[in-house]
Amino acid sequence: MHRPAYSFVRSFPATPANDFQVDRHYLLCASTGALRLEAEGATWLLPPARAALITAGRPIRISIPQPVTTSSVLFDTNFVPPPPAPLTVFDLTPLARALVAECGLCATEDQPPSRYAESVLDALAAVTWKLAEQPSPVVVPTGRSPELRRALHLTEQRLAEQLTFEELAAEVGLAPRSLARRFEDECDMTWRATLRRMRILRAIEELAAGDTPVTKIAYAVGYTSLSAFNAAFRQLTTRSPTEYRASFRP
Repeated sequence: MHRPAYSFVRSFPATPANDFQVDRHYLLCASTGALRLEAEGATWLLPPARAALITAGRPIRISIPQPVTTSSVLFDTNFVPPPPAPLTVFDLTPLARALVAECGLCATEDQPPSRYAESVLDALAAVTWKLAEQPSPVVVPTGRSPELRRALHLTEQRLAEQLTFEELAAEVGLAPRSLARRFEDECDMTWRATLRRMRILRAIEELAAGDTPVTKIAYAVGYTSLSAFNAAFRQLTTRSPTEYRASFRP
């Protein structure tokens, strides 16, 4: 029986990056843990309390750095309008989270469709399509050239170290001025701004993983003071690390 939309909940172990594509518009939410999504030259992090809206037929890469439980809703392309962008990651409101949970109870793939389920799915689509108009700023470019992609990889691998830009340039075989131009041209931001975003992304992963103290997370991602970490975190997410972790809880 054809369904205009349906919901399912699944758990996955930590998994390397894999290509993913479906023929329906896909609303993906993490209930526990976090996922990484890569598409169109950028990387997004998807912890609890956030969602990704993926347009039907749009290929993306998904990696799972830690075990995760996801809540997903697949919408028929004739049931809802196209999403506002090929891939959008955004914060869920309490209403949106409640609707996702309700869909998991009344609109699963093995249940016969009902008018109530369709009304809940309709409401969820209306709310999340509207939220997708305000995407999250926590995104990191992936780069195009081999040198910049290697520089980004090395930066991510050494977040806890006090790596200098000159050391990084030497490791990828470019002069510092040439590497700086690559960051400006391919990432539209400086290396320092990219490093700050990577540190906040890693911190969000750790906040989603459990109850590790915020101070320990700050040092683990390369900050030497809690105040500097809190300020950088709030600047990018508009919330403190403690407030952000609290948003993951039901």
